[in-house]
Amino acid sequence: MSKNSLLKWIQEGNISIPGVLLSQYKEMNLNEHELVLILHVISYIEHGNKFPTPVELSSRMTISVAECTEMLRKLIQKGFIDIKDSYSADGIRYESYHLDPLWEKLIDQFLLSGKKEEAAKMQQEETDLYTCFEREFGRPLSPFECETLALWMDDDHHDPHIIKAALRESVLSGKLNFRYIDRILFEWKKNGIKTIEQAKSYGKKFRQNQTQQRTKREDTPSQTTKSVPFYNWLEQ
Repeated sequence: MSKNSLLKWIQEGNISIPGVLLSQYKEMNLNEHELVLILHVISYIEHGNKFPTPVELSSRMTISVAECTEMLRKLIQKGFIDIKDSYSADGIRYESYHLDPLWEKLIDQFLLSGKKEEAAKMQQEETDLYTCFEREFGRPLSPFECETLALWMDDDHHDPHIIKAALRESVLSGKLNFRYIDRILFEWKKNGIKTIEQAKSYGKKFRQNQTQQRTKREDTPSQTTKSVPFYNWLEQ
């Protein structure tokens, strides 16, 4: 290959497109021909030709001029490409393609895709949560228990991980029932417990206090103290 050929290859340059366009164009109801046509329009614009003709575009593709013209018309009609009038410094009117509508649609699609993924993830977490409760209780949940679990999940503070942590606390305390778990969640919310780490630390301290108070009562059964006795806040 000659030096001039390599120089020409370098001068062709690159085009810059968001990678999300390749992953989301199908969801945006674009087909492969339309995508490639858009890429060629971008390439022409980046090389200074803001209004390439169907003849120029089709010369780079495997479609005819008529097909290219029809495809451009549909892309404009569907709001992916816009044509705007501008004026040069000499006052000469000219037209140019603008791709802002495409980028706006791409942003909307990306945000929508993220919401769908988040909703699917939440749905899976809810399913796992029901399975986790049924496994610990050793039976299917009753309609009332399912409703209670749904109410916990509707609470902004109670994400599935926090509810699982409360279930774990009830198991460790040997008091596996929904009333006890509800009191744990209430107490955590009141004390600003929002993470698994905070919940584990709070539960550990609570059980340590229980053990210390129980040991103290066993070691000094006949003594009377004026201090306020330790109580189980979950049973009040």
